[in-house]
Amino acid sequence: MADLAIQPLFQTQTLAVRDFVCDGGCTSEAECAHATSLAFPYRGVFVRNLGRQEAVAEANQMVAFNAGEDYRITHPVAGGDACLSLAIDDDLLLELAPPDQLHAAGRPAFRRQRRRIDPRAQALVALLRHGLRRGTAEPLEAETLALTLMRRALGERTSQAAASSYGRQKLVDRAKLALSGDLARRWTLADVAAEVGVSPVYLTQAFQAVEGVPLYRYHLRLRLARALDRVVDAEDLTALGLDLGFSSHSHFTAAFRRAFGRPPAEFRRITRR
Repeated sequence: MADLAIQPLFQTQTLAVRDFVCDGGCTSEAECAHATSLAFPYRGVFVRNLGRQEAVAEANQMVAFNAGEDYRITHPVAGGDACLSLAIDDDLLLELAPPDQLHAAGRPAFRRQRRRIDPRAQALVALLRHGLRRGTAEPLEAETLALTLMRRALGERTSQAAASSYGRQKLVDRAKLALSGDLARRWTLADVAAEVGVSPVYLTQAFQAVEGVPLYRYHLRLRLARALDRVVDAEDLTALGLDLGFSSHSHFTAAFRRAFGRPPAEFRRITRR
């Protein structure tokens, strides 16, 4: 697994935060999760195979890894991926997770392997990761951010579990992989529909039904999540916005503010403090 880098960022008696970065060459044979954890992809995309189930994991998703479960990771899109992983004490996890998301009472194992997260959760991922990597987050702040992120990622009102037929889910997953493979492209519905082999009308209906948001908004959130990853090191925010497919600095700033509640320049100041 030489192509996978794991960096411990933070650990206390109750939780551990690690940064996983894979260049895309680390397609795995069967692996086994040693502890239950939540993974938050913030760059790139991977597919996790759990038995006969597949989950496309990108920045709009949280993926749950249950202790003792065997899985495989593949990278159908070039570029690899990066994830922030949070593992917490079993008792604390049972307190945080709604009971209907767990296999059985008293067992900290999740029934579904992924949930869609909202922009606020994406911002929390970025704040936690940037703060820990730069050494500016105090332990109490880091723990509070981590628990707030987990509550939001598991909250019934702030996240969503995809539920659909196998065929529709596979169709939507193919659309996600197409979008993730070229975030900056100014996609049209016809482009994406041609990639997955259905009509634009059917694609929009299926995507909305499975993910609960329109296809265009899903793509926008992927691009803005990539901006969260890069903004702390970006000196030229106009160039960053253009590189991610926004038409101008004002377009980028307005979209970023709507999603995360503050403009990119302010977010950068916070993460550079």
